[in-house]
Amino acid sequence: MKSPWNILLVTPLFLLLPLCTSASPASDDSPSTRNPNGHTCLACVAVVSVIEQLAQVHNSTVETSMERLCSYLPEKLFLKTTCYLVIEMFGPDIIKLLSTDMNADVVCHTLKFCKQDPGQPLCHLYPLPKEAWKFTLEKARQIVKKSPALKYSRSSADICSLPFLAKICQKIKLAIKNSVPFKDVDSDKYSVFPTLRGYHWRGRDCNDSNKMAYPGRRPDNWDVHEDSNCNGIWGVDPKDGIPYEKKFCEGSQPRGIILLGDSAGAHFHISPEWITASQMSLKSFINLPTALTNELNWPQISGATGFLDSISGIKEKSIYLRLRKRNHCNHRDYQNISRNGASSQNLDRFIESLSRDPLLDHPAIIIYAMIGNDVCNGKADPVPEMTTPKKLYSSVMKTLKYLNSHLPNGSHVILYGLPNGTFLWDNLHNRYYPLGQLNKDVTYAHFYSFLNCLQVSPCHSWMSSNKTLRNLTSERAKQLSNTLKNIATSQKFTNFDLFYADFDFQEVTEEWQKRGGEPWQLIEPVDGFHPNEVALLLLADRLWKKVELHWPQVLGKENPFNPQIEQVFGDQGGH
Repeated sequence: MKSPWNILLVTPLFLLLPLCTSASPASDDSPSTRNPNGHTCLACVAVVSVIEQLAQVHNSTVETSMERLCSYLPEKLFLKTTCYLVIEMFGPDIIKLLSTDMNADVVCHTLKFCKQDPGQPLCHLYPLPKEAWKFTLEKARQIVKKSPALKYSRSSADICSLPFLAKICQKIKLAIKNSVPFKDVDSDKYSVFPTLRGYHWRGRDCNDSNKMAYPGRRPDNWDVHEDSNCNGIWGVDPKDGIPYEKKFCEGSQPRGIILLGDSAGAHFHISPEWITASQMSLKSFINLPTALTNELNWPQISGATGFLDSISGIKEKSIYLRLRKRNHCNHRDYQNISRNGASSQNLDRFIESLSRDPLLDHPAIIIYAMIGNDVCNGKADPVPEMTTPKKLYSSVMKTLKYLNSHLPNGSHVILYGLPNGTFLWDNLHNRYYPLGQLNKDVTYAHFYSFLNCLQVSPCHSWMSSNKTLRNLTSERAKQLSNTLKNIATSQKFTNFDLFYADFDFQEVTEEWQKRGGEPWQLIEPVDGFHPNEVALLLLADRLWKKVELHWPQVLGKENPFNPQIEQVFGDQGGH
């Protein structure tokens, strides 16, 4: 699904905004990225809110709270330095305005980060001031009317315009746009670097100077001399002279897992600590540089391709880790080909980043999971932008034909249905949003309305108080799911079997409730839209069990040599 706001939620990231929006892979189509003014306004309101609430929590001055926020940020990516620069520019005005009890909406409109166009509604997150809005705004403008900060651009200056950064920025933007690793010496689409589409997204390269060595390939001469498929199994058993790869993996039916998805599949996640003053500390932003260089996604702990232990503490594992446990010869064979804003209509722009040679590589399990953006957008009138069943059929068939010409024989493709997103409003609308928890003044209903007003919502039609619109969207989602189901039951391909699986969110919710959880705990708290890590792992668990029960051939057999592989190769080089 679409990233709810391809923007930065902390002050220093204003300067990185263009890199995260214009370079965001699916931003070409993404309605939410067509309104940079909306994103700038949203970022400003979030940052000023955090500054104001830090002062309240710590009973300090506004100036001290700004210093505190900057001190929490890491030095990496110049985050701390940039924070202090931005505070130096706009801090004096923010101090003056907050000191006269102006809220974040008023501050950001006064400083022109937010604006109300003629004939358009006033967009605000917090309750309106008791005095008339125009009077309050004019009063605030008088306070800062001589401020030198008013001359600065409000379009978030692009750091990539600096000569010494232009070349590196271009390379990073290209890597993100094409969904391939930024650091990839041998151009085999695999990397030894974690982020910027590196091994957090697809198995780590074991030889970045040899493009014929990469995860998922059939072993070269049984990997007698070196590890050609990066599964950590190579060399010859001195006891009998048989190559380990041949002894342990031959006939075990190795296979990889490849996800074609959107931001839900990539596990879009903004930490609540980043915008919750009462939870904020020096530890809060440790992972911020990693998150930014992964486009605010966490594929390394996602439901499909995650390889790190869950930070949520539940026992369920990703599809990849289950495949690896089933057959250790599958080690490192995963690819998360997901993008923020991806849908059936723009998948053709990045599907070529998929790495699979029909002759040299092992078969793969492909999960096609475009679960949101065919019905979700941020338009004021979202319905005309929704994908029709006819358009979906055409684009999915195009995708399947591409896969048939690029996948090894014996592969499997699973088409994943769309959810019923009425769950969002039903379970969140009357709960307090993170920025509203301290003073009990902002609910998710207010937050959704703010996003829709700015036209930066990831899904106006489900994140809306309009019940008719929400139901209409769910009906279209059901129609698209039925189209996918019909394709799966009627179409045949030479190189893969085709299956359909429902998006079983209701079942996942029921399972979570049996464990004592609440439905709202399955949604990302900051964007109020994406399934969180717990939900993704529970969904992976349901999908695995369904495949294991109905289509066991998809998973391959369990490798009886797994204990011997562990004995000889340990963790097989890790991930």
